[in-house]
Amino acid sequence: MKRFWSDVAVDGEGVVRLDGRPVRTPGRVPLTLPFAALADAVAGEWRAVEGEIDPRAMPMTGLSNAVIDRIAIDVPAFAASLATFGESDLLYYRAPEPPALVARQAELWDPLLAWARHRYDVHFEIVRGVMHRAQPAATIARLGDAIAARSPWELAGLSPIVTIGGSLVAALALVEKAASAEDAWRAVEADEDWQTEQWGRDEVSIAALESRRRDFFAGARFLELLD
Repeated sequence: MKRFWSDVAVDGEGVVRLDGRPVRTPGRVPLTLPFAALADAVAGEWRAVEGEIDPRAMPMTGLSNAVIDRIAIDVPAFAASLATFGESDLLYYRAPEPPALVARQAELWDPLLAWARHRYDVHFEIVRGVMHRAQPAATIARLGDAIAARSPWELAGLSPIVTIGGSLVAALALVEKAASAEDAWRAVEADEDWQTEQWGRDEVSIAALESRRRDFFAGARFLELLD
């Protein structure tokens, strides 16, 4: 679809309008945004369109659509899908070698786990290698409760952070402002960064990295706009 509108505005109810007509989600629901900063950012994405609409250039709109069309329909189910990452969080599984990678994982991951232990009163089973080890039931339950307590809007922002990073702990630290988005990204990309330092990247892997980073930080920005 090509741009057909001249004016973009947000009305008093938080509905983004194009020449007075409401923007609608893919489910045909008016795009109503209860946060002023988010509404301004979404409106800005529509103002920036030149020629054809590129959804990849409109991440705040896409995440807002997801809240209305998908997440709000069954919030507990969506939260539960993210909670499963707490069962096999990236931060639990450590490289047995080389020593430099072991040290880097400890530097980036241990502070996040220490924060979570204190914040949620939980214990983590740390594994050397990649063989799955079950975490204590209380740990799974408390992490699940922490994510279930989040609003549909927060869950939308958390979704790319959790699924791209593979770490529920890092995502919770980010949303609770115990870690910056950059710190969380460095943590979840520790292994990839190590591999890059050893072997480099080709064009395909560079493009994949850029895509992951874009979506990860879009989630982080979405969360910031909810304040």
